[in-house]
Amino acid sequence: MTDHIAETPIAATGSSARRLHWSALRRSAMVRRVLVLATLALLWQLAATFTASPLLLPSFTQTMTALWDGLLHESLASATAASLGILIKGYLLALLLGLIFVSLATANALCREALITLTAMFNPLPAIALLPLAMLWFGLGETSLIFVLVHSVLWPFALATFTGFQSVPDTHRLVGRNYGLTGARYVGSILSPSALPSILSGLKIGWAFAWRTLIAAELVFGVSASRGGLGWFIFRNRNELFTDKVFAGLIMVILIGLIVEFGLFRAIEAVTVRRWGMQRG
Repeated sequence: MTDHIAETPIAATGSSARRLHWSALRRSAMVRRVLVLATLALLWQLAATFTASPLLLPSFTQTMTALWDGLLHESLASATAASLGILIKGYLLALLLGLIFVSLATANALCREALITLTAMFNPLPAIALLPLAMLWFGLGETSLIFVLVHSVLWPFALATFTGFQSVPDTHRLVGRNYGLTGARYVGSILSPSALPSILSGLKIGWAFAWRTLIAAELVFGVSASRGGLGWFIFRNRNELFTDKVFAGLIMVILIGLIVEFGLFRAIEAVTVRRWGMQRG
């Protein structure tokens, strides 16, 4: 009897610990994301089984097999690396130009009106629409892709950053002026930290635009700088009716997007705007 009474609190403690552990798992954002992805994979598998036509809709397992085989034995890994290399060049160049334009617009009224006008003109213009001109001006190669990437990133990033600068509270501006900050020091110490949520939003929008623009451009003329990109991998396998490999290429596009979103941008937000209380988790 005594032993039974002694064991009861221990059992209750173990049960409470399990409940707390399960409650923590349910509150975990990562667990919820994995659950969403698993649900989508299950629905995909069921739809493919019901369709019973691998040529039209390969199953999730067939696509994962094709993805693994493409990474190990085919050109999927090299195609992904080629696309990412071009993407990084165009993305960074666009960010540099955007920061220069926004800094000039912040310091000068004429430059401000020029940026507003140029953004209104070019932001609605799809970057892929400039591809024929890029091919005419720069030929069939990496430069043409970088040109359309810069266009796809520059204007949304500049617009978001400039809007963030314009939204900086007057109290923050007065602090900078009281300390005698001007020019680049004023932008870097006062405007940029206050406008960081808008800047991060512009970075994410620019990344998404650049990634889908690059894949679309590679689907049009594919090989750049003697290397086939990820879009070309998709296009080539579509012509050869390897639908599972087409889906494998699309899965790679999605995976890179998820890695950049949750592995890079969310990490930056966690240590900056969320930690500072400027954005809710």
